[in-house]
Amino acid sequence: MAKLYFRYGAMNCGKTTMLLQVAHNYEERGMKIILIKPLIDTKGNDKVVSRLGVNRKVDILLNKNDEIISKIDNLPDAIIVDEAQFLEPKQVEELFYISKEYNIPVLCYGLRSDFQTKGFPGAIRLFELADSIEELKTICRCGRKATFNMRFLNGKPIFDGNQVVIDNGKDNITYESVCGNCYIKARKRK
Repeated sequence: MAKLYFRYGAMNCGKTTMLLQVAHNYEERGMKIILIKPLIDTKGNDKVVSRLGVNRKVDILLNKNDEIISKIDNLPDAIIVDEAQFLEPKQVEELFYISKEYNIPVLCYGLRSDFQTKGFPGAIRLFELADSIEELKTICRCGRKATFNMRFLNGKPIFDGNQVVIDNGKDNITYESVCGNCYIKARKRK
């Protein structure tokens, strides 16, 4: 029976690079995949973009109200989702259903939590439903394991604001993966 996988980690842990490698592996063996990305992720427009410079066009850009199965013409050998934290809980439930009802592996890659250390609704539902959960690791600038994502506005850490800000057009918004100690130190300095 196929599984719903959730592979998560802080930013810069290689989620998208691993996703692209998995897609390549399936296709190298003559298998068909469907690559999905939530439309809210404007980085790369209609592409999945790795920080290493590798990219690939997605098959489905998913709106928050979209039903996934209605977007699929022919059933694939696997479904791969980038930025899965941005899925709606009902879409995660649908992916779980697809993995079981159609026996299609569904591999989701995304963040666990936002810059305020709060879980994204899609990630929370993935933790609740996924058959397999794997943490992908990266390191903080201090050398410890990074588990949090810190948001910076014009180079200064910020801890308030909308949960999702990818590119607001006027300010320089960036993110950095940090350990718990560095996150707390930055909050204290605020």
